[in-house]
Amino acid sequence: MIKDNIVKSYELAKEFYKNYNIDTQEVMKKLNDIPISMHCWQGDDVSGFENPNGELSGGIQSTGNHFGKARTPDELRADLEKAFELIPGKKRLNLHAIYLETDGENVDRDEIEPKHFKNWVEWAKKNNIGLDFNPTLFSHKYADDGMTLSHPNKEIREFWIEHVKRSRKISEYFGKELGTPSVMNIWIPDGFKDIPVDRLGPRKRLKDSLDKILEEKIDPKYHLDAVESKLFGIGSESYVVGSHEFYMGYAIKNDTLVCLDAGHFHPTETISNKISALSLFTNEILLHVSRPVRWDSDHVVLLDEELQAIASEIIRNDLLDRVHIGLDFFDASINRIAAWTIGTRNMMKALLIALLEPSEILMDAEKNFDFTKRLAMLEELKSFPWQAVWNYYCYINEYPIGLDWLDEVNEYEEQVLSNR
Repeated sequence: MIKDNIVKSYELAKEFYKNYNIDTQEVMKKLNDIPISMHCWQGDDVSGFENPNGELSGGIQSTGNHFGKARTPDELRADLEKAFELIPGKKRLNLHAIYLETDGENVDRDEIEPKHFKNWVEWAKKNNIGLDFNPTLFSHKYADDGMTLSHPNKEIREFWIEHVKRSRKISEYFGKELGTPSVMNIWIPDGFKDIPVDRLGPRKRLKDSLDKILEEKIDPKYHLDAVESKLFGIGSESYVVGSHEFYMGYAIKNDTLVCLDAGHFHPTETISNKISALSLFTNEILLHVSRPVRWDSDHVVLLDEELQAIASEIIRNDLLDRVHIGLDFFDASINRIAAWTIGTRNMMKALLIALLEPSEILMDAEKNFDFTKRLAMLEELKSFPWQAVWNYYCYINEYPIGLDWLDEVNEYEEQVLSNR
């Protein structure tokens, strides 16, 4: 009976959207082809496998103690596979360098190699997904001063330069093995807790480090470089070396991607408003979709106005082939698989809502200065029957509908997570 109602509701929604020249079948096909890069660090609270019992540092903090955290690569992969079963659409996985596997060998960050990620590549092939990558420039003895690539100590700078160079080769390895370019994002915690005297010096050192890192050209068919700014962080409240202005200028000059993280700007700023502007000057953009609560707290993504605005900017401006969508949150206060599922499904719902929007009608109203029609339509769109299309999309692709996924998470929690 429920399935019959889903089909009936969809047929009504299909006819409804036809009135606005929207083909729901084409919309669902397009939605199915939009890759979303899920982040591995939601599953283990950013611990990684270099030293799983190590303390987080460098502006990183995971809060909460819900049981069932993944403790090994196999546990993390099993949890990800469970999440994949609950999330429709095309998926990727975003890895950090600390998720390497060394078979017990002590491998420092400046020694990592593609072989340390071979298991991840084989797993990605089995699950038919692409991999993205991040060098890890935090939670290490050489990051204790709050400085890495901009550190005044040349030896420490060179350690981190080598780490990021090796990370680029690992990212290239992913791209070659999996047949899809790996996006490698560089984020560093560098900054000062209090007001610095010298703001320029660290930025000169950071620029020089990045120049050295990017000396080797890598085929974009396999690997793409991105740089990520931040307004402030824990321990860098007064000054961040890699500011938005720094990285925007660097990316435009050096033809790298700019990563826009939803939590890395002033609370009154939104990344949705930056996408169209940056698209004029950069070939591609990376998004880290998160939810800040008064600061960069990386809460699970909600289907809120900003998420819908992000999706709308991508769809309205036909930027799907130039914007890479990644997620970035880590909540240890709730079931971690549920966090992945809620956040990723919400990202997909926002994209669906944007795809179902009669953009041409809205654009025409705006071009004709009919702002009354524009406002009226934008408000009415909020009650259009997109939920019926979403439920049908999950149904035909054999993914859980509504809250059915939560029953599966609860069962997995009882049978697997509670035994860890």
